[in-house]
Amino acid sequence: MQIGNLKIEGHAGLAPMAGVADRAMRELCREQGAAYTVGELVSAKGVTLGDRKSGLLLQVHPAERPMALQLFGREPAVMADAARRAMDQQPDWIDINMGCPAPKVAGHGGGAALMKDPVLAADITRAVAKAVPVPVTVKIRSGWDDEHINAVEVARRCEDAGAAAVTVHGRTRAQMYAPPVNRDIIRQVKEAVSIPVIGNGDVTSAVDAARMLEETGCDFLLVGRAAMGAPWIFAQINAWLDHERILPPPPVSQRMAYLLRQAERMVEYKGEAIAMREIRKHAGWYMRGLRGAAAYRREAGAISSMEDLARLCLRAVEENRGA
Repeated sequence: MQIGNLKIEGHAGLAPMAGVADRAMRELCREQGAAYTVGELVSAKGVTLGDRKSGLLLQVHPAERPMALQLFGREPAVMADAARRAMDQQPDWIDINMGCPAPKVAGHGGGAALMKDPVLAADITRAVAKAVPVPVTVKIRSGWDDEHINAVEVARRCEDAGAAAVTVHGRTRAQMYAPPVNRDIIRQVKEAVSIPVIGNGDVTSAVDAARMLEETGCDFLLVGRAAMGAPWIFAQINAWLDHERILPPPPVSQRMAYLLRQAERMVEYKGEAIAMREIRKHAGWYMRGLRGAAAYRREAGAISSMEDLARLCLRAVEENRGA
C-alpha cells in the first residue's frame, strides 16, 4: 500500500487505542509483523496549549516506525497548528480521527461527531494537509447512526481535500463497538475513491482478515482490540495471506514471555509504579482462554511489582502445561 510517497509493506497495521496501545505495545506488535503503528489519540487543542501529557503522546521512536500520529479536534486552524507542532517528532504521516465515539471526544464535536458535518471534515483535512510536509490520512466511521450512513460522502470530500488514504470502521457512532461490522460500506467507499482504503472492525483472526479483503476490496487492514493480549495476530495474518499457512497461537509459556517483555518495556518507559497499574488489564487479556483465567485476572488486578507479575506468569505456565 502506498500512503503518499510512503510504501507500506505487509497487510495489517495496529490501530490507535487510547490508554492501551502505548509505546511498549506498539513496539511488540511491530516485532510480530504489524506493518505500521498509530499513536494514541491526542487532543489538538492540548498540543497547541502545551499540555505535557499531549506532548508525551506525540513521541515517535524508531522501533515503532512506520508510525502515524493521530490528532482529534474540530477547529481547522487548531488542527493545522497541532499538526505542525507534531512534526517535531518526524512522524511518517498524520492521521485525523473522525471515528472516536467516546463522549469526551465526540461529545465536544471531535472524533465521530465530524461524520455529521462532511464540509467541516473536509476543511480540517485541507488545513492539516497544507500545514505539514508528510501525508495526511483520515479515520472515519460508516456514519453517525443508521439514519445517517455517509462514509462515502465524507471519504470523497476528504480525498478532494488532500487525504492520502482513508480508514473506514464499518460501524456507526451509535453502534460503538458492539454489533458486527458493516463490510458493505467499506466496499462502497473503496469503489468511490481512488486513494487507498483501510478496512477496520472485527478483524480478529487471519480468516477474518482474508474475508475483509475479499468482501470489501480494501487495500489494507487495521487491527485493534484483537491485538490486546495477542500481538502475534499480525504474524498469523501475514502467514495466511502470504503463504496460506495457518500459524497456531503460541504456547502458554511464550504468551507469558510476551507479557513479561511488554511489562519490562513499560517499566523502562514509565517507571514501575505506573507500569504495574497499567499492565494489569493487559495481563488479563493475555490470560484469556487459559484454565483458571478468572483467578489469574483477579490476581493480576492486584499486582504491584515485576516480581508479582513474574510469579503469576510462572503459575499460569505450570497450571496450563500442554495447553
